[in-house]
Amino acid sequence: MARILFLATLAAAVVVGVGYANQSTAKKTVVIPVTKAPANNGKQMYVNYCAPCHGVDGKGNGPVASALKKQPTNLVALSRNHGGKFPSKHIVSVLEFGATNPSHGTAEMPVWGPMLESMDTAANEPNLRVLRISNLNRYLQSLQEK
Repeated sequence: MARILFLATLAAAVVVGVGYANQSTAKKTVVIPVTKAPANNGKQMYVNYCAPCHGVDGKGNGPVASALKKQPTNLVALSRNHGGKFPSKHIVSVLEFGATNPSHGTAEMPVWGPMLESMDTAANEPNLRVLRISNLNRYLQSLQEK
């Protein structure tokens, strides 16, 4: 009886040890559910696609920001950081192709261009991706601190 109890305890310890070891080496994965927002609503697109990382206020303090390796960009300071002029072309480029420059971070930021285009594959309007990016860009411009 003592031998069975010892083997059961040993087996339980192994299971607990493996479970604990598996937790400590597991890579954190952040999943952001994306729901389709209307192409003509820049604010709703921002809330759906950008706010999880950049925060509803755009200051880089979204609910998943702490899980990222690098703090998300403060989007309300874009104009201030570019000599008082909103960097519209840069924003469109980042949304379309992503960013690899050190000031924006790594490729952790999703490249929204292909994702936005894939949302509207059933639509008969080929320029919905452009409309989405344009309206999101315009909304970001409206967030700028004076």
